[in-house]
Amino acid sequence: MQDRPVALVTAAAGAGIGAAVARRLAADGLDVVVTDAHERRHSEVASRLAGEFGRPFASYQLDVTDHARIEEVTGTFVCTRHVLPPMIAAGGGSIVNISSIAAWEMSTDHGAAYSAAKAGVLALTRVTAAENGRHGVRVNAVAPGLIYNDFLRRIYPEEFFENYAETKSILGRVGRPDDVAELVAFLASERSGYITGEVFGVSGGVSPRG
Repeated sequence: MQDRPVALVTAAAGAGIGAAVARRLAADGLDVVVTDAHERRHSEVASRLAGEFGRPFASYQLDVTDHARIEEVTGTFVCTRHVLPPMIAAGGGSIVNISSIAAWEMSTDHGAAYSAAKAGVLALTRVTAAENGRHGVRVNAVAPGLIYNDFLRRIYPEEFFENYAETKSILGRVGRPDDVAELVAFLASERSGYITGEVFGVSGGVSPRG
């Protein structure tokens, strides 16, 4: 059996950004562990990956959002606390947290609890990077803007996405899950070996940082 690096995609890997990240990491040759709060989706994604790449993929039901939304940052903290010891023992690794442009926007679009939680993810990313760099562990975050997926499509009419693309996105389109997955794959790999404690927006220019 080939010894491959392992990637744990925590929660929501059964759809949208999570599923795209799992597929992109699998394409890079990683053994991906697929997790999702939904009892069926994680196994469906693992089966699709197995069929596409010709090797088995583990999958588990995992819900990191049992607390109220204002405590979502706790889910990220708990996952980080559990993966750090084996990463340190192995001599290093890469953690890529998913935040949102809501972390730094002054807007009522997302709600205070969600925005605060996502801002907390950024602080957690930077401090965890500082504390664990000496162990060879890198920690970065990705902050997506509006990313089109089936869940949002059920909530908003098509006109919402068309208006967003026309009036907000500099690139004239809404983001796709693969747009985020490509950056996550880079940050998870040794190609980004000198990058840590950073936050990267994926918003089509809607909310640039500099």
